[in-house]
Amino acid sequence: MRWDGQWGRQAAADAVLALGLLGFGQLATDLAGDNQPGSRPVDGVCRVLIGVAALALLARRRAPVTTLALVTAATATYLVLGYPYGPILLAFLVAVYTVAVRLPVRPAALAAGGAFVVLLTHVFWSRGPAPGWTGVLPASAWVAVPFAVGVVVRVNREVAARSRAEEARARAEETRRRTDEERLRIAQEVHDVVGHGLAAISMQAEIALHLLPKRPEQAETALTAISRTSREALDELRVTLGAVRNGAERDPVPGLARLPALRDRLAGAGLAVRVRVVGDPRELPAALDLAAYRVVQEALTNVLRHAGVASAEVTVDYRADEVTVEVVDEGTGAGAAPAADQGGHGLAGMRERVAALGGRLTTGPHAGGGFRVYARLPVEPTT
Repeated sequence: MRWDGQWGRQAAADAVLALGLLGFGQLATDLAGDNQPGSRPVDGVCRVLIGVAALALLARRRAPVTTLALVTAATATYLVLGYPYGPILLAFLVAVYTVAVRLPVRPAALAAGGAFVVLLTHVFWSRGPAPGWTGVLPASAWVAVPFAVGVVVRVNREVAARSRAEEARARAEETRRRTDEERLRIAQEVHDVVGHGLAAISMQAEIALHLLPKRPEQAETALTAISRTSREALDELRVTLGAVRNGAERDPVPGLARLPALRDRLAGAGLAVRVRVVGDPRELPAALDLAAYRVVQEALTNVLRHAGVASAEVTVDYRADEVTVEVVDEGTGAGAAPAADQGGHGLAGMRERVAALGGRLTTGPHAGGGFRVYARLPVEPTT
């Protein structure tokens, strides 16, 4: 057994117990003899046997069976020699209890049964009064009672240990689940930031390459837009990854208030975006505001990549109990949807964001032509 703080405390407790029983036995056995006239007077042998039984308890945790054997031998010898019933039996009680609490039931029962058989010797043969068969039941109580208590204590400890282990596993699983959810959230954030930024940069680069041979002075505008878009995307990506590294929430969180900046960025990539606001704009919960912004950003990124049109319209409707966002392009209605689904992250990511907030996302061809993305996000009414 390792010598650590717990072992030291246990050894100290056993030492206190052994010395306490030793002192109590030496003092109280004389009083017990006064009340048992037929018993043998206390002498040196008696005191030695009391000392052996008490001091054997020093090793009760490390060697419970050996301790029980020593205590049983000392106690049985003590009783066979005819000394009075007294404090030495307390050491025997502790030894039986220790075996029951430290060992599995079967080996503990065998050890306690052996101790009981040895203890019965004095019932039928003793230099003092021998109780005979009438002494079997009292002798069995000195074994059965501490054994039963020890088994109950051990079972309770095992149940408590299993409960603690299950709680620890549950906490570990909950931590793992939260970690996975956070990783998914960060992956969605990185996908949205990088995907949108690269789509805008790619479109602006194509414009620059087209203009460079014929109108190089206009290509400078596209290159400037590339520089600005890449810088903004890198800054937002740096903030996102910094939040992961530091374990902190991002601040500030992108929201619908940044739609004008998103519109201007896409205008540099050749996509004209009209933003229409219905109702009274108000401050929204951070998670909802971010989800609404990301839905618009991802939908416009898909328009830029796949729809093959030069314009789109965004409508934000602030209602009493919800906020809706709608993105409609003026294409054929077949360009954005399949391509957005093929990567597995575009529309799927939008749906996960919206569903996590109790909302609903619908996508499909628009009645007036083009493709439509529509999200409804519930808002807790303010009181």
